[in-house]
Amino acid sequence: MTKAKRSILCWAALSPLLVVAIFPYATMLSTALKQKDEVFAVDQSWLPRGLYLDNFTRLLFERNFGQAVLNSLTISLGATLLSLAVAIPAAYALTRLSVPGKPFFRNYLLITQMISPIVLIIGLFRMFAYFGMINSQTSVIIAHSAFYMAFAVWMLQSYFATIPRELEEAAWLDGASRFTGFVRVFLPLCLPGVVVTALFTFVSSWNEYAMSLTFLRDASQQTAPVQIAFLTGTLYQIEWEMIMAATLIASLPVAIIFAFIQKYLIGGLALGGVK
Repeated sequence: MTKAKRSILCWAALSPLLVVAIFPYATMLSTALKQKDEVFAVDQSWLPRGLYLDNFTRLLFERNFGQAVLNSLTISLGATLLSLAVAIPAAYALTRLSVPGKPFFRNYLLITQMISPIVLIIGLFRMFAYFGMINSQTSVIIAHSAFYMAFAVWMLQSYFATIPRELEEAAWLDGASRFTGFVRVFLPLCLPGVVVTALFTFVSSWNEYAMSLTFLRDASQQTAPVQIAFLTGTLYQIEWEMIMAATLIASLPVAIIFAFIQKYLIGGLALGGVK
């Protein structure tokens, strides 16, 4: 069987999954490009009467949704970087060093994932209020990174364990210190795992709703998920064309980031050999 035939068969087998994956985005785009009377018309059609972009302009400028997207980007990037800054050394220590109580700490990381943020949100609110950090994006970044840090450590230590120790030992024999070997040898090899962990952390922070709603009081500080929820009760009616436009815009950053780091995800399937 030729390569072209195999490609055609693979695409034919994956086409049902492709339709299922694209269907929500096609629905969002179709509704976002319609006027209100088209959305609630009896005889519905997939294609709008025209490219009605007023929903996007009203959403970005009149409803201040562009600022909400920027707030979500700031919080998600901050939480991801802070989580990785702590999770990478912690995962390395669990994998390479003799840490007392290592099995207990691993089980503790797993148990923390069973706790819902809602259980601790009142205590977190009182703590941030005591330090005067309510209505500050810094409080949300700290809260998000605290909750997703355990997940990041758990994922990274599992990936770090697959990297051979002999590569670092060879660097040590050449005169490199442990830190130099970690930066120049270990980190480049574990970059795919770090990227995957960063992606999961970013998406989790991007979609978080409860803590952002609780800690951020001003409308100018709110994130995209909170603003989308507010659209459902505007003027005692549900503006589906605005909601679909907002969800489409909110899904674009994650899709763009995933497209750019796709090569690292594929690169994580293979590790370098040992000399």
